[in-house]
Amino acid sequence: MGILDGLFGENDDNKKADTNNDAKLKLRKEELDINKDKVQKGEVELGKEIIEEHKAVDVPVKREEVVIERKALNNEASDSPITDEESIKIPVSEEKVNVGKHTVLTSEVSAHKHDVEDTHHVDETLKREEARVNRTGDADVVDTQPKQQ
Repeated sequence: MGILDGLFGENDDNKKADTNNDAKLKLRKEELDINKDKVQKGEVELGKEIIEEHKAVDVPVKREEVVIERKALNNEASDSPITDEESIKIPVSEEKVNVGKHTVLTSEVSAHKHDVEDTHHVDETLKREEARVNRTGDADVVDTQPKQQ
C-alpha cells in the first residue's frame, strides 16, 4: 500500500483531491518557539555588623606628692608659745584621665548591578514530514523537489 493510496476521493487536513486527478499531500515540520522569562535568582543584602575590640592604652599622668623632711635643731631656744593654731596648707594636685569616644568615617562600600550576557545551549529534537513515493509496477514518476529550509 503506497502513501498516495486512498487520496482520491478522501478529504481531510493532510489529503486533498480535486476533479483533475491531482492529489496534494500537505507536509509539516516542527520549529522551535524560544522565549525568555526574567526570574529572581536570589538577592544580596548589604548591611553593617558591629564588631567590638578591646583597646588598652598607657597614658602618662602627673601627680604631686608632698615630701616631709625633718631636721634636728639641737634644742635651740624659742620665744613662741606652744599652740595648736598654727598650720600650713599645701595644695596637692594630680592629672585625671578623661576617656570619651567619638565616631569617624573609615571607608565606604557601594554596590551596583550590571548585566552579563551568556549563551544557553538548547538541544531539542524536531519532527518534519517528508513525502515518500512508492512505485508499484512500471509507473513513470517525475519528482520535482523544492529546496529544504
